[in-house]
Amino acid sequence: MRTKLFSIALSLAMVLALTGCATKKYVKQETGAVNTRVDGVEGQVEEAQARIDKHDKRLGEHEEQIGEASKTAQEALARAQEAGKLAEGKFLYETVLTDEKVKFGTDSSDLSPEAKAALDVFAEQIAAQNKSVYLEVQGHTDSVGSDKYNEELGLLRAEAVRRYLSQAHKFPLHRINVISYGETAPVADNA
Repeated sequence: MRTKLFSIALSLAMVLALTGCATKKYVKQETGAVNTRVDGVEGQVEEAQARIDKHDKRLGEHEEQIGEASKTAQEALARAQEAGKLAEGKFLYETVLTDEKVKFGTDSSDLSPEAKAALDVFAEQIAAQNKSVYLEVQGHTDSVGSDKYNEELGLLRAEAVRRYLSQAHKFPLHRINVISYGETAPVADNA
């Protein structure tokens, strides 16, 4: 009985030993396969992280560009609102320089010394009152000549005033509008 018991125990030990070896071999195979897959996943994670980092960098650049664009838009909005207030007719200051003060020679758009002096006085008044103004310079002519010629001459005269105010007194050009009425809206007797 002892021998029988001994042989059963020995058989059982061998079975367990052989089973244990087989299990270790199986585990090594499976671990190797898992490690290979883990290595592949790690590579994919690293690639994904690199893409995320790249996108984060681009996103940061875009946020910076958006910030700059927003600042520019805010500045443009402020300028537009200021222009809008002026365009609504909320002018606090109105001056008309008539033909008596700003005279042009016949068929001429050259400013006379008297005209420049009148414009100098006007510009000094604006500067002294620190006015943020929008100017409309109207060009007029007499009735001599064709309508087209007078329209063009009136525009040249208005442009001469605009140019003088901009160059001599640093009025911003975007705040000076010119229009020609030619002979259609005279400021003096057109007879």
